[in-house]
Amino acid sequence: MLVVPAVDVLDGKAVRLTQGDYDRVDEAGDPLDLVRRAAGLAPPFVHVVALGAARDGGAPVELARAVVDAASTVPVQLGGGVRSVADVEALRAAGVARVMIGTAAFGETPLDEFGDVVVAVDVAGGFVRTRGWQASSGLTTSEALARCSSAGITKILCTAVERDGTRSGPDLELLREVRELFDGEILAAGGIRDGGDVAALEALGVDGAVVGRAWLEGTYRF
Repeated sequence: MLVVPAVDVLDGKAVRLTQGDYDRVDEAGDPLDLVRRAAGLAPPFVHVVALGAARDGGAPVELARAVVDAASTVPVQLGGGVRSVADVEALRAAGVARVMIGTAAFGETPLDEFGDVVVAVDVAGGFVRTRGWQASSGLTTSEALARCSSAGITKILCTAVERDGTRSGPDLELLREVRELFDGEILAAGGIRDGGDVAALEALGVDGAVVGRAWLEGTYRF
């Protein structure tokens, strides 16, 4: 079971949002310091999202270089603002091991053109959200997963938007559905509080958990 620490970045600061609401922001410190701290836990990789870029577009290449340097030998999974194949290539060139796409995965560019990426399947009210969770793709969870599978995507991150940052536990019903529909690697995020929640995800057959507030506040310990 992969357990991965998350660092979300907005306006140059590490933050935690509640339910993806940009008006409900808790500052968490210097992002590069947190990336170094996360890497020191020896996780399989460090997960970083550029929240402003996710909302507004524009691959965060400068941030990516800084994060990769801060993480040192630990691989980085990074997303936010990726809108094109060129954006994916730029982030790979910056040293990002696992490039994550969300909005672009459900846009006009055929998904298979992006290559080996992690697709963010961010679900609220049964539909997949895009543009930093501020818009709807118009696709249900099952439709989005079918698009991923048909394009040969092998890795997804499924976030329960309504649970994210709430410390209310993961959405096991959603993740059970996702596990039934998708054969590849599934990372889960949203509401994860502690080791008990991670164990519940493992029991569902989920491959990993991305934890943000839980590791920052010490309720989950690596």
